[in-house]
Amino acid sequence: MIADIGLIALTIAFIFTVYATFASAYGGWRGQAAWVESARNAALLVFPLLTVSVVIVVYALYTLDFSLAYVYDVSSQAMSPFLRLTALWGGQQGSVLFWAWLMAGFVGSVLLRKWERDRDLMPYMITTAMLTTAFFIGVVLFITNPFERLWHIEGATELSKTIFQPANSMPYFPEDGGGLNPLLRHFGMIGHPPTTYIGFTGFVIPFSFAIAALITGKARGDEWIRTTRRWTLVAWIFLSIGLILGGRWAYDVLGWGGFWGWDPVENAMLMPWLTGTAFLHSAMMT
Repeated sequence: MIADIGLIALTIAFIFTVYATFASAYGGWRGQAAWVESARNAALLVFPLLTVSVVIVVYALYTLDFSLAYVYDVSSQAMSPFLRLTALWGGQQGSVLFWAWLMAGFVGSVLLRKWERDRDLMPYMITTAMLTTAFFIGVVLFITNPFERLWHIEGATELSKTIFQPANSMPYFPEDGGGLNPLLRHFGMIGHPPTTYIGFTGFVIPFSFAIAALITGKARGDEWIRTTRRWTLVAWIFLSIGLILGGRWAYDVLGWGGFWGWDPVENAMLMPWLTGTAFLHSAMMT
């Protein structure tokens, strides 16, 4: 089935991230540019592979393929096609996959540009960025996999949600799903999660360059700051937009007023926004 293609692409993407992590670290340690270049090529392939997985999950949501446990949990026939598409980030499995996809996109965008000026930093930048990306892809692959299927085990009172068919089970194809949580059926569902995720994942770029600068002993220079300044600004802008949209959403849906009366998720977003604002100010002043 088409969902198997998404699972295979996800698995290969995880293998490439692990390879890129170790190859770039080894290349930087040994001073071998060929290993770093190989790691860069592997890292660039992660984003298109994850794109395949994301597109297949979106297609399954749009066509209401209830054989997938994730589709069964977050969509239903009563939902509009547009709302079904936004269900990609309406549950944990889809959200983490979407998060990993965005992060791989940011890393790939950085690696596509000319990097002669940051040649000393790039091996460890790739190592840090790919290690972080590998963590999230690993969570998707091994913990919150959106390609799990529904199985009816003989004698069991509940459905089983696994990738592979359990013993004494039959595939289960429900007629309808549970649909999104009522709190998520809001206009803010369109813009708040994507902008928030872009903001969070975008900070992986300055983070990776900062770690690389520490490893190479160039943290006192301004080279890594000049390189990451625009990436930091982009991440901060999207996190700011997500924070505003999320605060309005919480006010409409939960009825909590006041600056400190937001949804706890919004308060959790506010903390990295404050530190990100301080870092952005420092980067601009430097």
